[in-house]
Amino acid sequence: QVQLVESGGGSVQAGGSLTLSCTVADYKHSTFCMGWIRQAPGLEREGVASIASYGRTHYAEFVKGRFTVSQDNAKNTVNLQMNSLKPEDTATYYCVADPRLACERLLRHADFRYWGQGTQVTVSS
Repeated sequence: QVQLVESGGGSVQAGGSLTLSCTVADYKHSTFCMGWIRQAPGLEREGVASIASYGRTHYAEFVKGRFTVSQDNAKNTVNLQMNSLKPEDTATYYCVADPRLACERLLRHADFRYWGQGTQVTVSS
């Protein structure tokens, strides 16, 4: 069974940075679209960023220029570098994965097959 384990969440002041990491285990598919979905209390889930196994990335408009998604194949991890954080970035961030490569659509609909447990990010003003 595929396991996604997030780490790196925490609390930071507005303008600060955090890096989230997701370690993947038991992923047997030959392709992947991996990324991050977030959900704030009382709000719907929203796609943040994704990266495909061939390297293409997609970002939600509200994080473009601030967040960077990357993969480290040697370590089986996907990272999300978050800079210039804003209070509205406060949410639980979930690492997600799917063998389908339609990353943009998966991200837009937050429709991924595999999900991690989530890590909390809190940004104070």
